[in-house]
Amino acid sequence: MQLAEIKVSYTNQNTQKKKVLHSKDIYEAIIPNWNSETIEYIEESKIILLNRASVILGVYELSKGGISGTVVDLRIILAVALKCNASNIVLIHNHPSGNLQPSEQDKIITKKLREASKLLDLLLLDHVIISKEGYYSFADNGIL
Repeated sequence: MQLAEIKVSYTNQNTQKKKVLHSKDIYEAIIPNWNSETIEYIEESKIILLNRASVILGVYELSKGGISGTVVDLRIILAVALKCNASNIVLIHNHPSGNLQPSEQDKIITKKLREASKLLDLLLLDHVIISKEGYYSFADNGIL
């Protein structure tokens, strides 16, 4: 029986090295990478991948959903983080309604991701909810 070969690859063509020190840095880094035309219509989730020094390696578009939700698959997040040799991750999603307060589901997924990340020696630095007007940081608000 012939087994299928699996290839794992990662490329980073980013020459600009941006260090994340605060949630404001995360918001300022991600907002130009968000579609300004759909931020108020479609919920999306992304992850920012960082090295041990909290320098951004890149951003990964995790999912796009509907008006009131999107899928956040922990296995995909962790697989991408490991493939990119990331040490730290930040989960980000938008609320099309503009309400920046986290839902109960947001809190549950954050807790699950934090626990799963620990098992792989990854650090979930923050979960940030964004809108055109601003952001909410789980870390800043003591939830993480």
